[in-house]
Amino acid sequence: MSFLENPLYVLGILCLMVVLSMYAARTALGKKLGAALLVILFTAVIANIGIIPSASDSIPLYDAIFTYVAPISIFYLLLGVNLRSIRTAGAPMIVLFLIGSLATTLGFLISWVIVSPQDILGDDGRVLAGMLTGTYTGGSVNFNAVALEYDFQEKGILYAGTIAVDNVVTTIWIIISLAIPTVLRKFWTDKKIGAPRKSPVTDNNGAMNLQSLSWLIFLGIGAFVVTEWFTDLFPAIPSIITLSTLGILLAQTPFVSRLKGAHALGLYLVFLFLAVIGAYCELSSVFALKEIGITLIVFTSLGVLIHGILVITLGSLVYRDWEMIAIVSQANIGGGTTAIALAETFNRNELIVPAIMVGTLGNAVGTYLGFLVVYLL
Repeated sequence: MSFLENPLYVLGILCLMVVLSMYAARTALGKKLGAALLVILFTAVIANIGIIPSASDSIPLYDAIFTYVAPISIFYLLLGVNLRSIRTAGAPMIVLFLIGSLATTLGFLISWVIVSPQDILGDDGRVLAGMLTGTYTGGSVNFNAVALEYDFQEKGILYAGTIAVDNVVTTIWIIISLAIPTVLRKFWTDKKIGAPRKSPVTDNNGAMNLQSLSWLIFLGIGAFVVTEWFTDLFPAIPSIITLSTLGILLAQTPFVSRLKGAHALGLYLVFLFLAVIGAYCELSSVFALKEIGITLIVFTSLGVLIHGILVITLGSLVYRDWEMIAIVSQANIGGGTTAIALAETFNRNELIVPAIMVGTLGNAVGTYLGFLVVYLL
């Protein structure tokens, strides 16, 4: 194992990127970008110049962060949520998410007509379009469900190239999503749907003491273990649903609501997850595919761009809440965890639970929409 693949070294660098993004977010320019975006950008830069491993030479640490850190971060964030304050946000989020899912499907159908990827990719283009529709509705589970049905994973270079393009476009869309409210408010004012006058997160952000830290670590690991056990018994129920339910139920108990620092700890783990997202933004893998890579990036980027235009246009006719629209779009394109990061950046904590909810809904419908696109093409 080379020094660059040493998990402690890489973890240290990821933690350093989180620290730097926090300080950079205090500057005049950094305040406009936000720490969530900065940690992605910082890590993407150092991964692309070879300071830490990128997607093509991924290490087990990255998989561990995706598998364990991301879901536990959601659990910690939910420990401070008061359910009574998010009732009015749930229905609008679901409506906007369904609009976003429709926008994704139409986006790739329109992109197919404009780009004609089948001229370069042949019949693989249909399957690829379905995979991208699935992943930009619900996530990588849907991406792989379509791929496995057509044995697409056996097309080594093309499959790897598609994943690389997916990582790059997802990262770019996170950046765009963060900018959507600021840009659109220059032209149209909006109204925050369901935003409470007081924070929907209970006051557990005081100085963390050793007792609170001990309980939080135990609760996070314990909830994850219980979730895995429950998923083994009932595999049809998504694990994130079980973990989220445990977090919400525990948040309503007086003992857990008095623990200090759950929100800060959860947000820190989200930033670690975003740092790995940045590391996976590997431009060299896209350029290495030459003409195929260019076709993939243009086809995918145009499909996501059309999604964005449609979800903003149609969403504004129903609920003109630019932050909610951006969060829902990110739930489509990047998944529930990145949507939560946006909610945190926008200080819309009442949207954390709805973001998880629509992310799970995307997992449920993404595969069907992916197969629909393959069928239509």
